[in-house]
Amino acid sequence: MLPREQEPPGERIVEVVYGGGVRRRGPVTMGQANMIRCILRDDPVQINIHDVWPVPPGATVEAVGDALRVLVERHEALRTTFPVAAAGGPPVVQEVAAQGSFAFAVRDHHGAFPDEPARHAEAVARGARSGRFLLERDFPLRLVLLALDGVPAFLAVAASHAAVDGSALVVLHEEWHTLLTCGELPASRALTPVDLAVEESSPAGRLRSEASLRYWERVLRTGPQAVFAEPRVRPGECVAARLTLRSARAGRALAAAAARTGSPAATVLLTAWSVLVAHRAGQEVLVAAAPTANRNRAGLARSVSTLAQDALLMLDVRGPTVDAVLRKAWGAALDAYRHSRFDAVRLWDMIGRTTRERGGQFARDVVFNDVSSVLATRPEGGGRPVADEPELELRWGPEQELPTRVLTFVYATGPVLDLALWADPALFDRGEVEGFLTGLVRLLEAAAAGDVPLAALTEVTGVASAVRGGDWVRVDRCWVSPAAVAAALGEALGGSPVHVAVEGASAEAVLTAYVAGGGGPAPTPEGAHQALMELLPQRCGVLAPHRYVFVERPPAEAGEAGAWRRLPVLTEGSGRRAADAT
Repeated sequence: MLPREQEPPGERIVEVVYGGGVRRRGPVTMGQANMIRCILRDDPVQINIHDVWPVPPGATVEAVGDALRVLVERHEALRTTFPVAAAGGPPVVQEVAAQGSFAFAVRDHHGAFPDEPARHAEAVARGARSGRFLLERDFPLRLVLLALDGVPAFLAVAASHAAVDGSALVVLHEEWHTLLTCGELPASRALTPVDLAVEESSPAGRLRSEASLRYWERVLRTGPQAVFAEPRVRPGECVAARLTLRSARAGRALAAAAARTGSPAATVLLTAWSVLVAHRAGQEVLVAAAPTANRNRAGLARSVSTLAQDALLMLDVRGPTVDAVLRKAWGAALDAYRHSRFDAVRLWDMIGRTTRERGGQFARDVVFNDVSSVLATRPEGGGRPVADEPELELRWGPEQELPTRVLTFVYATGPVLDLALWADPALFDRGEVEGFLTGLVRLLEAAAAGDVPLAALTEVTGVASAVRGGDWVRVDRCWVSPAAVAAALGEALGGSPVHVAVEGASAEAVLTAYVAGGGGPAPTPEGAHQALMELLPQRCGVLAPHRYVFVERPPAEAGEAGAWRRLPVLTEGSGRRAADAT
């Protein structure tokens, strides 16, 4: 390790040289391609990830650097860069270095840290997420070793999502801790990114990807386009604070519910959470993303790479009881997990095509990330005795930008339930966020005692369903406001008067838009549909009409649907393209 010259005051830079590897080159994996696409598009604060690793007592700066060197030599992902594509698009090749160097900062504090030590380390790690990693040349970890009076205390880590995902970061933490406590690491049997890319490009790998795309298309054509479609929703991303639940009481209830039903605790928790989210959103079907689901193979479970691609869960939460939903949940989850590896570029092309044909806008509203199986091996995971754990503790944490409406991370399912929730403040004020998590604990306790009727969820949990009111109706499994559709279509067509009616029985209900012309040529159904679809990302409760009917002028009684139907029709039709039968 070689200290660099002219170090900034209060901080020194330590350089670490590594070698002994094998230079390799190959195509990017599906997971890497997916994350590279996000890295090139999204704010780095959103897409980069971070962690804080407490330094074991007695470890020196030199030992910390040596352990990091071993990790870099052991895991190809930490020696990988992504050359710029010749055609100017996203990188399609990964290159693994055989030798090289990286650096970390040592920041020594004298007397005390500026804040509570763990909280200060968290702030340093989170701050290191800002700024893009240069994929073609940067080492994929930003490392700051925080010391107190010369004694290392925490390693703040920020990471490129093109190299590692959250689960891989946990594996690195565990192995680093083992090295610093004089343990030995077994030979790694996990697939490397280059080997995984070869497997994915094989005929069997391509067939799996095709099956995943078909599964996703089925979900996108039949599930709700947005879980949280209600008047309180505001367009765009939001900033939400983290609320952490740590509860021995919930851990006991979850274990008892799992024993009573004969189901894994993770499935019971997923079911209870899904039922409660769907109840709060007023949905009969829940569509949720589960990004860690594709580590369910032995060769991938401990792979240090970025595997995180969404498993898209679609769960019918119509009961009549929680046990009835639980019986469906395992199969639905398994189906989603099996279809969580895909070509991300083709996936998003399919999402765009499918949603335009359906007339909606797919919203990744709900994310459930259960990392408890990976975190079970985390070095400090078994800190205090269960007797010292809180019965039910809620703790607010820092805010972060949220590219979704509800995000849940499960850190442990037992003996203490430990999870965190970020919820869109437009949908949940702080009291409602706390009420949701305490309601989840109450639901687990009720499920431990016996089967819970879904009709009693508000009474059991204290969580009420969304209040929509007005003209909101369910059309094609999506909550829709015909008035909002009329307003959006009128805006898209330059202010033309529009009336939108719901026609047909509830199960087959369709939206018909009546559009009054302004004296000029009437727009075509295709043109009207195209104009409306361009506005959909900024509209809640809007589904494109199934049928457009153009009339010369609005009726005298413009608010009365029957009056619009009696007008002479200039032209009519569906602006949607027919779905591809294949």
